[in-house]
Amino acid sequence: MLDETLTYALIKVMKAHRNELAAALIPLGLHAGQELLLNQLWREDGLTQGELIARLGVEPPTVTKTLQRLERAGFVFRSPDPERPRVGRVYLTDAGRALREPVEEIWLRTDEELLKDLTSEERELLTRLLRGWPRCQFHS
Repeated sequence: MLDETLTYALIKVMKAHRNELAAALIPLGLHAGQELLLNQLWREDGLTQGELIARLGVEPPTVTKTLQRLERAGFVFRSPDPERPRVGRVYLTDAGRALREPVEEIWLRTDEELLKDLTSEERELLTRLLRGWPRCQFHS
């Protein structure tokens, strides 16, 4: 019976979509989810870990682990805030900045794959429904 619910269908779609995205990110040296943190830095470099946690809506250990992996890969570095030395800020390296275009291309291709069998009206409706979902917060 559970497999007949809309929730089940949504979870299956989300997992398949995320697995496809994750596979496309591997050649860039990224794990799924890391691009979301990088995206926040592409929008505003030099955020604090607390700001990243708030923007991503995830638990602190998730951001800590993601930052550690991104640092080891050479995509970000942490540095004390010059005005508040006890506050650490996260900055992109040149390698981290260089990932923006290929990651955005992957996301656009993945979107196209997801939407390829929908009419333009269906695409518009799905976009409107998902962006208007009350439990989701989209950060601009």
